[in-house]
Amino acid sequence: MTDTKNTLAIGLMSGTSLDGVDACLVEISECCDVKIKESCSLDYPKDIQTKLFEMANNKGDIKDVCLMNFILGEIYAQCTFELLKKACIKPKDIAYIASHGQTIFHHPQKMNNNPQTNSTLQIGDISVISDKTGITTVGDFRTKDMSAGGQGAPLVPFADEIIFKRNKTRAIQNIGGIGNVTILSPDVETFAFDTGAGNMMIDYCMRKLFHKPFDKDGEHAFCGHVDENWLNYLLDEPYYKQPPPKTTGRELFSNKYIEEKLKKAPDNPYDIISTATALTAHSIFEAYKNFVFPKAIPEEIILGGGGAHNKFLITYLQKLFKDIPIKTHEDFGIPNKYKEALAFAILGYFTMKKLPNNIPSCTGAKRPVIMGKVSYQ
Repeated sequence: MTDTKNTLAIGLMSGTSLDGVDACLVEISECCDVKIKESCSLDYPKDIQTKLFEMANNKGDIKDVCLMNFILGEIYAQCTFELLKKACIKPKDIAYIASHGQTIFHHPQKMNNNPQTNSTLQIGDISVISDKTGITTVGDFRTKDMSAGGQGAPLVPFADEIIFKRNKTRAIQNIGGIGNVTILSPDVETFAFDTGAGNMMIDYCMRKLFHKPFDKDGEHAFCGHVDENWLNYLLDEPYYKQPPPKTTGRELFSNKYIEEKLKKAPDNPYDIISTATALTAHSIFEAYKNFVFPKAIPEEIILGGGGAHNKFLITYLQKLFKDIPIKTHEDFGIPNKYKEALAFAILGYFTMKKLPNNIPSCTGAKRPVIMGKVSYQ
């Protein structure tokens, strides 16, 4: 059994890839040292995933949102039970569950200067999770930051400061469906933003062209060549030139958006995957060149998320960044797949302590706030 002064919590994360939920059992000390004790994942059933893709691409109706909110709560509870079984831990030993929920809409920018039109929605009802598991559950983190004038993202930088400290200049680069970076440094205030499409376009093209969910190890990208003309066309997206704070998601990089870009794609399907992967690498590098390097030069880049397993992508990034070493979370004892689940366990810890857990310099919020709503058990 763990030290009684330490807190056992569960973090749940389901991201823009819409492939399922990741769960990790986390031990947190009073001085905020954190350790992942166990982890597991649960894939969404195919029909659920299909419906979520439709909803994330603005094709669902109110009934879909309502039903899926409860269905995902059940799935998250199921994943929690699988994690507890794997760890040989009882629900009563867990202080809380912290769930990010599944984003189906995220619109951080106000439209026509109307203060009421920026919004975000994550589903997977915390009351369902709490009731089914018997564990107090924290969720709906993003709305409080957004109501305080922020973009509701990125939120993981708060956890990055706790995990990696600020004793040296580092770039913590996540490559999930969307790419996002946190800059930690002793010399500048922590800042972070979404770099653009991470695996989202690659995964879409893999499903369309090869009937596979993703490019395992970058194998398909290695079989093609980067089409420089199409790459330059893709890089002409205005989002890449927009200064931080900024966040993005499927609201921009939708299926419709990708299909439009594919009209000018090369004929060879392997070249499409190579170029889509190169886009991810170049969009990250351009974001650093334009918005990071003028403030701080990272001593190292630490990759996380599914993209940290793509060897083509890592090779390409290292070529672009030259002398800046590229590592992964695994080098720091953190599974690449579970970093964000760990982050929300940390965010939930501060919610339960009634302490602020956003970083205004990252989200653009007017003030620090306590994010997260609680369904008590």
